[in-house]
Amino acid sequence: MNNAYYITASELAARGFADLPEELTQAKHLIYSSPATLDFNSPGAKGFGVKRAGLCVPGSVMLLVAPGCCGRNTALLNELGYHERFYYLLLDDTDIVTGRHLKKIPEACAEICESMGENPSAIMICVTCVDALLGTDMERVCRSCEEKTGVPAVPAYMYALTREKRIPPMGLTRKSVYSLLKKQKRHADECNLLGFFAAMDSENEIYPLLKHAGLNAVREIGRCGTFDDYAAMSRANFNLVLNPEARYAAQDLYERLGIPFIELTRVYRPEKIRNQYRLLGQAIGKTLDDTRYYAEAVQAVEAFRKDFAGLSVAVGECLNADSFELALSLTEFGMHVAEIYGTVGERNFVYLKKLAAVSPETRIYSNLSPTMLGYERDCDIRAAIGNDAMYYHRDLPGVGFNDEAQTFGYRGVTLLLSQLAKAIREGRQIAEAGK
Repeated sequence: MNNAYYITASELAARGFADLPEELTQAKHLIYSSPATLDFNSPGAKGFGVKRAGLCVPGSVMLLVAPGCCGRNTALLNELGYHERFYYLLLDDTDIVTGRHLKKIPEACAEICESMGENPSAIMICVTCVDALLGTDMERVCRSCEEKTGVPAVPAYMYALTREKRIPPMGLTRKSVYSLLKKQKRHADECNLLGFFAAMDSENEIYPLLKHAGLNAVREIGRCGTFDDYAAMSRANFNLVLNPEARYAAQDLYERLGIPFIELTRVYRPEKIRNQYRLLGQAIGKTLDDTRYYAEAVQAVEAFRKDFAGLSVAVGECLNADSFELALSLTEFGMHVAEIYGTVGERNFVYLKKLAAVSPETRIYSNLSPTMLGYERDCDIRAAIGNDAMYYHRDLPGVGFNDEAQTFGYRGVTLLLSQLAKAIREGRQIAEAGK
């Protein structure tokens, strides 16, 4: 077995983004689907992939239009309570070759409504790579379904083939999820958080900061219990985008409903977080007093540095962070990032170049490279961060940091460091007990 391919941060920064090695370029080799497999969050799988995300609209149902091989893993969502909201239109070879299934979709939607007794709030029509290859006009199909049933129908694109395109499947799905919002009078004291499908960690400082700035209603789709709650999101004075994959949806809401948006980046360096809140305050004409939260984050960093200075860690990409930004932050916190398993993109290459200046020997691996089948640890690593990093280092203490209730800002810093410190201490206790 060949050794897993890696390149150091300094070597990669010197080459530049335009000259990525083929091993880090997914289109240049077979794909070892370790992130999707380990995290089980492919465009159609268990986490908030396309299918589950599409059902975030309260009262909606989903019609999965797919070959049996693409539809069978949907049954695994039953354990999460979705079994009564999924319907299937399975395709045979003739459907795929001729496209005759497109005429069946409106009939299937009508059958769904009849079987339910009362109409759902919406029908999410989930299509797969079959229709990506056929070039199906799903907007037209959805119009036909709505004419047939009187129920809004919107597409959910489970197009794994387009995962690395300008607008990936989850970007398209986010647009679909918010596409049912209708224009209504906007309220100056209301805003929406766009970016995540589950409600954010309730201890996040962004809620009190916005409330103290005079925003009495801060909505997010993960907290919408009814369709009326969802519909009220169109009353927002502005949208706050916390995940770049929600930008496409925010642009659509601006064009259709006139709701402007402000985008923040999830970062883990307290100074950068503070600067973002300062700029956000300027944008909305308010002062966001984050003094308390900033002090808590700085204190958490200093406490961790005191107890674990020089700690060597591995950072994965199956976690609630950008691998390279987090690695840069951890390095500034006094840790040594030995290895990163992540996808290098144009956005995070900026972090990679900064990381190369302070930690040039950090190794960069691609989770999707087939050579990762031969990965073996051959350097000093004492802890792992991210589900994939924990998989590669199952004998080491670590934190997945990949909860559905995602975090942001200062809360992310304090939560990550507290969880990591706890895991390391527990690991040491187990090791001592075993001696």
